[in-house]
Amino acid sequence: RTVMITGASSGIGKSAAIEIGQAGGTILLVARRKDQLDEVAHQIEGLGGTAHVHTCDLSDPDDIDRMCGEVLDQYETVDVLVNNAGKSIRRSVDRAYDRFHDYQRTMQLNYFAAVKLILNLLPRMREHKSGHIVNISTIGLQMNTPRFSAYVASKAALDAFSRSIGPEVIDDGVHITTVYMPLVRTPMIAPTKMYDRFPTITP
Repeated sequence: RTVMITGASSGIGKSAAIEIGQAGGTILLVARRKDQLDEVAHQIEGLGGTAHVHTCDLSDPDDIDRMCGEVLDQYETVDVLVNNAGKSIRRSVDRAYDRFHDYQRTMQLNYFAAVKLILNLLPRMREHKSGHIVNISTIGLQMNTPRFSAYVASKAALDAFSRSIGPEVIDDGVHITTVYMPLVRTPMIAPTKMYDRFPTITP
């Protein structure tokens, strides 16, 4: 199967890409930094897998259109889309009164980018009567985590979008899964120093 993984240059995305590559999937590695993606591709190929690098600025809808167009031209369809790329901000609301842009930036990457990818790739999945969309989310949605209002809200939006379209696409063989990850030791949580003392799982 052809599997697109966003945020594939590190953390959960990188680990998932390596595992799926070893299992025989054709991995489409998506992130901004080509040098880091090349390293992951080389690692997958060294383990006998197949990986292709597709750089994309997921904060730019036009760049998502470009990348998806290239992918569909080359591979016909994407069997599995893993929406893993994400941005997290830890800030209490009383420190965010003048930082509306934090909410906009987080929503752009965590919600709008994922929706844009889905809207680009879903028609081909439905034509092929097969597809799977996997959204990497957070256990914070189930815990009302303080100080993460921008992050949790953006993940909640993607969750609601996916649950809403799920019944529309199931008859075409397209499935949607949301993974509510617990705390994982990745570069995304590094700025939150209190997490240095928290129990975490590895990617």
